Amino acid sequence: MKYYDRATKEILQEDEYGQGVLRFLYNTFIGRGILRIIVKPFFSKLAALYKRSRLSKGSIPKFVKRYNVEVTPEQMASFKSFNDFFTRERRVEFSGGENELCSVADSRVSIYPITKELRLEMKNSVYTVSELTRDEALARRFAGGSCIVFRLALDDMHHYYYADSGRVLSCTEYDGELHTVRSISESHRVFVRNKQTVTVMETAHLGHAVQIEIGALMVGKIINHPVESFDRGDEKGYFELGGSTVVLLTEKPVHPDDDIEAVLKDGLEVRVRAGERIGRIC
Repeated sequence: MKYYDRATKEILQEDEYGQGVLRFLYNTFIGRGILRIIVKPFFSKLAALYKRSRLSKGSIPKFVKRYNVEVTPEQMASFKSFNDFFTRERRVEFSGGENELCSVADSRVSIYPITKELRLEMKNSVYTVSELTRDEALARRFAGGSCIVFRLALDDMHHYYYADSGRVLSCTEYDGELHTVRSISESHRVFVRNKQTVTVMETAHLGHAVQIEIGALMVGKIINHPVESFDRGDEKGYFELGGSTVVLLTEKPVHPDDDIEAVLKDGLEVRVRAGERIGRIC
């Protein structure tokens, strides 16, 4: 899978972890039979037991080297398990003014306009906004707004943040399966089929907004901090283990920065970091 790295201004090929295994699971008859078991939450919980144990610590240096992950020697010394490494943090500062949208996560980002018919073409699948929000009356607010998809890769920091100041109106967890969020699973409509948390918010500059954290293969845990109100740039929560995705729906449209817009027109995702400006709130 190719993406545009905004920092280096290069088009790069993503080194996908376990690519051969995923092809077997999704593209072969026997693999699809095994996949039915692997995508169940109980399998993720079993795998997490190992990743939280000290036995998993030895896999960290190899992973860091292969994916060129930025970690300090002090951080490396502090990790007691692979999960400690995966949930690592760094200092995040939101740039730009209040009417500028910043990335809520280290991720590969895509930005889609929401049509008057409340339909979105994402990842070669068609979704309705009511499917994403699970609320038809709420969905109507987003006609003409934007949908921003932040896909987190394994080597990204897996903490995510609030794009604007505001208050939480509701936060609901939905059980589901745990398919990979990479392109190989596009036919499975993972944005409505996978386990997820849906937070409805009233914000200062985006209008009503919905932020959806979506679990992925081996990501059985989505941890959100319980708050009633929040400020722009506050940490909203984090994922444990595996790649995952955050979807942000905004009532007011977001116009992507020129360099991002040009790349999105070519069908590529853009690699950004949490707190980095990605567009303007219209």
